[in-house]
Amino acid sequence: MQANIMFDARDIVGESIIWSDHEQALYWVDIGGKRIHRLEVGGGRHDAWPTPDFPTSIGMRANGGFIVGLAHEVCLWTPDGRFETLAVPEPSRPGNRLNEGRVAPDGSFWVSTMQNNLNPDGTPKDMDGHVGAVYRVDAAGAVSRLTPNEYGITNTMAWTSTGRFLFADTLANEIYAFDYDAATKTLANRRTIVSGFERGLPDGSCLDSEDALWNCRVVGGAAVARFSETGEQLGLVELPVSWPTSCAFGGKDLTTLYITSARFTMTAQHLEAHPQEGSLLAVETGIRGAPEWKFAG
Repeated sequence: MQANIMFDARDIVGESIIWSDHEQALYWVDIGGKRIHRLEVGGGRHDAWPTPDFPTSIGMRANGGFIVGLAHEVCLWTPDGRFETLAVPEPSRPGNRLNEGRVAPDGSFWVSTMQNNLNPDGTPKDMDGHVGAVYRVDAAGAVSRLTPNEYGITNTMAWTSTGRFLFADTLANEIYAFDYDAATKTLANRRTIVSGFERGLPDGSCLDSEDALWNCRVVGGAAVARFSETGEQLGLVELPVSWPTSCAFGGKDLTTLYITSARFTMTAQHLEAHPQEGSLLAVETGIRGAPEWKFAG
């Protein structure tokens, strides 16, 4: 599979890419750049909106508009509109921030947290704790914690058709599977399905229609790895960027994999030699992806 640079976004940390089928457009966030992108795939129109704080995730709402994770708040937003606070998952942990976020199959929004690694100007901040957790936000904004606060950098959220929830800790270089009980809305029986994979570290992911996980390998991994839901490696897509961060299937038949990337922590000398860092990429996979769910609130 050949990866091509589709858009020269120059994102500091591109993340949380999603495909809007009715618009035939991509949305994603640039955490360090404090902006939300929209790109029409056919016509190439690009729009960007500033955010009042670091945007960490985005999802679509069933009745239009978006749900957005900022540094500490989960907000409702429409392009050119205000960010209206829906929930604050960790009001008693000011040293944490939100990171991954995704709409779940039941229409709730799941977000995960981590120790804040960003200074106010977006430069890196040292971390010394594993204090992140996973939360569920329902349509009314009620928050429930699904895991203990024990993770380093929380990434990847995917729900398989077989009832598994897939999740990753970037610092641990591990991908986990949980059993998800849709009736009680709880997670149980965590097991590690990928550990010590030698290409970079795990960042964002998406599922295809075969329940396989496409996982971006950040921190020099320069690839997207495809794993079965039990952790068997099924493939590897080489990329012309060293820090791929998140991915989503899109296009008219949902077989194009779109990938965001980052230039976070990279030196000016590296970026001069590798200006493609932070770009949006596209890969024709020949494999159909799973569509995005929409928030019920």
